[in-house]
Amino acid sequence: MNLVPLYPQIFIAMKINLLLCLFIFFFRCCFAQTGIPVPQMTQCDAQVQQILSNYNIPGATVAISKDGKIVYMRAFGYQDVARTIPTQPYTLFRIASCSKPITSIAIMKLMEQGKIHMNDLVFGTNGILGANPYFAAVNITDNRIYNITVRNLLEHAAGWNRDLNCFPNPASPYPYTFSGCDPIVAPLYIAAKTDGINPVTKNELIKFLLQKGLDFAPGTQYNYSNIGYLILGRVIEQITGMNYEDWVQQNIFNPLGICDIHLAKNLLADKQEREGEYVGNGYTTLSCYNTGQYVPWEYGGFNIEAMDSHGGWIATARDYVRLLVAVDGFSTKPDILTQASLDTMTAPSANNPNYAKGWAVNSYNNWWHTGALDGTASEIVRTSGGYTWVILMNKRDIAVNTNFWSDLDNLGWNCLSTTSTWPTWDLMMCPTTNSAAIQFGNISGTSMDISWTNGNGGQRILVAHKATSINGFPGDGIDYTANNNFGSGTDLGNGNFVVYNGAGSSVSINNLEVGSRYFFRLFDYNKNTITGNNSLYLRCNSTEASIVAGSSLPVRLASFSAWENNNNSVSLKWVSASEVNTNYYELQRSADGINFSKIGKVTAQGQSNLAHNYLYTDATPFVGTTYYRLKMVDLDGAATFSNTVSVQIGKERFSVYPNPANDVLNIQFSQAMSNILEVQILDVRGEIIIRKNPKLSSVQLDISALNKGLYIVKIISISGVSLKSFTKM
Repeated sequence: MNLVPLYPQIFIAMKINLLLCLFIFFFRCCFAQTGIPVPQMTQCDAQVQQILSNYNIPGATVAISKDGKIVYMRAFGYQDVARTIPTQPYTLFRIASCSKPITSIAIMKLMEQGKIHMNDLVFGTNGILGANPYFAAVNITDNRIYNITVRNLLEHAAGWNRDLNCFPNPASPYPYTFSGCDPIVAPLYIAAKTDGINPVTKNELIKFLLQKGLDFAPGTQYNYSNIGYLILGRVIEQITGMNYEDWVQQNIFNPLGICDIHLAKNLLADKQEREGEYVGNGYTTLSCYNTGQYVPWEYGGFNIEAMDSHGGWIATARDYVRLLVAVDGFSTKPDILTQASLDTMTAPSANNPNYAKGWAVNSYNNWWHTGALDGTASEIVRTSGGYTWVILMNKRDIAVNTNFWSDLDNLGWNCLSTTSTWPTWDLMMCPTTNSAAIQFGNISGTSMDISWTNGNGGQRILVAHKATSINGFPGDGIDYTANNNFGSGTDLGNGNFVVYNGAGSSVSINNLEVGSRYFFRLFDYNKNTITGNNSLYLRCNSTEASIVAGSSLPVRLASFSAWENNNNSVSLKWVSASEVNTNYYELQRSADGINFSKIGKVTAQGQSNLAHNYLYTDATPFVGTTYYRLKMVDLDGAATFSNTVSVQIGKERFSVYPNPANDVLNIQFSQAMSNILEVQILDVRGEIIIRKNPKLSSVQLDISALNKGLYIVKIISISGVSLKSFTKM
């Protein structure tokens, strides 16, 4: 498995083989091509197809930006194992070790906030993870581990050498051994060695190396380490009190309008919407779920879900370029980090002049990273000349003595060198918020009215599908003809018909079949001179709602409101004007007004035209702005959404960690909290389970006797009551 970064050639020093270029230019291959054509970059198309052909790669997506604008966004080949579904620019692929720059960016953001420093210790009494009960209980015999700093982890200098063999032969329960010492390749052995569970957890992978000890003193050598970046993910969780994915999405991705980067799942059955499929090299291993079955490495051999902060993300090429442009140090688009943070992040390390902190670098001020797993090959590049690019593939070539990685590395540079005239459009400028809150009205037999709250796109399309959820998506650069008679508008494929296209917020739909369920989904898009008059669609975070034609509306609301209470909880009140065929209300909460999750459920009071009053309390709102909405569900399963309301919550007064917790829960009070009278642990019914009178600015509670589940920390002080939830593992 090749996870070591490669170093791109310098554009100004490249020599192009004319015969090869001519061959590529006239090369005709069977690979599909999708995305907005760029006539002046057809040689780039041919070069991508050539590398897919040379190394039998099923599919790839490529996005290139110039001066902060995406000028090229194309996809090639096929996204599925059977090679029947063309790859689209909106296809998500695993990015493997290209996840490491994401973790580095997150650490830099915490450093800007003063919550972490490069020389902070990680383990031991004085370390960031010192209070973590899991790692505090690990039997560490190599005291050099207590000298590991955040800088060491970022620069692959913590002290582990994955090239030195550490696995027995055989590495039971595997009937074979593994070379080197990277725990991610032997999940079953690691789980058994650490008395853990299957599939192996992130903590157990870390525990294995902590118990093994170091191969060199921290800070004295460079040796690429996946587990070092896995530890950084736990550092982020410990500092923020949030899980790694949520914190990165809320603090890095959401402010940039990025919604197409997520953490991956292990199995094909669990792949996310629009995610492609992965093609390995034919090798199998025992399932990481300990079923005794042999499975492909790419689907259940590795535990991808335990790789989050070192190799666990999936992405579209466009959204990763959006991230690169936000940390490129150029003024073309605003950066999410300060120049001082960027300088720190990309400064060559003391032990390797070609690696900084999560980025490979060189003396020409180019930054990049590669990623590789079975079924995955990826590369991200930021050049000193103002270009960035992302290349994602759903297979890697591992044959001995091939030029795969150098050819992949040269691909972006070759595209640059063979392009003399660049488009002036910016294919990054799709909307960042989709229309939402679909509501139905005037349902009469074969027709109904549909309304919604507009997103920030200039226009939007409404897509309808009979019987099942929407499974077709609009393509950038394509204009669709809408017809409000279902079945007459453009079909996106598989019966997904466009029933509305415009800038409005409502439409009347006809030609429906009474008794059949219909699903509706909105996609905002921009089409203007900035986009080159190409329609650029936002596909992620799009609202879907369904209803049975001819059925009654589940509910009609008179009002929905929210307010903050003195104890930092939020009260939600709604009044129904009528309830016909109504089943229940689902309360949903969001930190950004886009990504909502369920927080509660309230059964409807009656099935009549009478008004009913409801009140619900959210004991653990987000710090800052918290958004709420109602999902109103009828007895047939049809659902509509209320309007969205928001509440501004005061600054965080205390933190709890780790969360989730196992045996010990730590509570740290902010300077804003004074004269604390009592700390209480409540169950979800509000009953007091534990109470303690703190005397310091922090308190540690033994929660080993608690059952698994959700609990509330209640802090009573002279100034009031504060609440926060945590999960007992």
